Amino acid sequence: MSLLALALAAQLPTATAQPPAPSINGQAATITLKQVFEAAWARHPEARAAGSRRAALEARRDVAASWLAEPPSLEFAYKTDQLNRDQGSREYGAGLAMPLWLPGERASLRTVVEAESTALSSRLTAARLHMAGEVREAWWSLAMARIDLDAAESRRQNAERLAADVARRVSAGDLSRADGHQAAAAVASAVGEVARARGTLAEASQRLRSLTGLPAAGLMFEATEPAPNTAIEAMHPLLRETSDRVETARRTKALAGVQSRANPELQLATTSERATSGEDYSQTITLGMRIPFGSDSRQRARMATASADEIEAEAQLVVERDRVEARIDAARLREEAARARLAAAEQRARLAGESRAFFEKSFRLGETDLPTRLRIELEASEAEREAARARVELAAEVSALRQALGLLPE
Repeated sequence: MSLLALALAAQLPTATAQPPAPSINGQAATITLKQVFEAAWARHPEARAAGSRRAALEARRDVAASWLAEPPSLEFAYKTDQLNRDQGSREYGAGLAMPLWLPGERASLRTVVEAESTALSSRLTAARLHMAGEVREAWWSLAMARIDLDAAESRRQNAERLAADVARRVSAGDLSRADGHQAAAAVASAVGEVARARGTLAEASQRLRSLTGLPAAGLMFEATEPAPNTAIEAMHPLLRETSDRVETARRTKALAGVQSRANPELQLATTSERATSGEDYSQTITLGMRIPFGSDSRQRARMATASADEIEAEAQLVVERDRVEARIDAARLREEAARARLAAAEQRARLAGESRAFFEKSFRLGETDLPTRLRIELEASEAEREAARARVELAAEVSALRQALGLLPE
């Protein structure tokens, strides 16, 4: 082998060194896409806030179940003439004010809370789907980066073996020094490709780690997602979320129509009084009702806001339905195209491998020159790489189709 090839080979351990792989009982850890997704969802802000949001809805449900629109209030009063006539006039009063529901308000609020509870569930499901999309993209990017690194390593090893063979033949006088330089250049190109693939892999690993908090180095990727059924009966999570928003807006609009004024108050008070010193206190009971006047401008503002929310949600539902259908159609076409690419790539790799074996034998016998041998080697390595990438691309497209259909990782 030439001095340049030897120098490059000596540098390879540093260039291709990998961090230690996590292991279980001494073996590399295996992780599935579903496990990665669940780890990412556990870190998602929506998941962390879900418990508090459900608690808030439960509190609103308790409010809607109450007999009073607001908590009652207690009033105290004391009246005296000490600062003017000072004839001993005294009056003590205590009262209770209880806000009441407007007609139909309590039932409307209950329906709004139920709609909000349903909307929260669908919102969390949609957020999980969005998170699944990010995880899937990072997962398959990492898998593709590993395929590229494996292909680059294979090419480097083949280039080293060829360079060693050429070096021996140069020493024996069968090949020229120019041939030795060409073989060493092939090794240098392969080393550069390994370094480039290593950088891409590091970037993909960090992206997955930022989503999940899991170290991606050394994890084994074995399982792929199953192909989805031809027909999905359940409503798409994104459409369900938007549909629940529409229903919530409608019920909120109905509640705004009922809340035409502030809540009336039932007032119950008791008074103990005397006119002058020495007289006995007299006790009285007061039962009253406080009815606020309505405000047409405030009512119109609430109704207009609720109507705008309803119109926006309905329009968003139409747009989202078109988007979902377009994504599904595009994903199906890409999945079919990926299957065709895989078949072609595997056939090319098979033919290139057979050609490599033919030319390797003829090169050893001196029937083929080095440039032809290098070209055939490069073509075979590229064909193997494309076949491996095509397999990952098909798995990624199946995963993308499941994402378009609204299916979470399995």
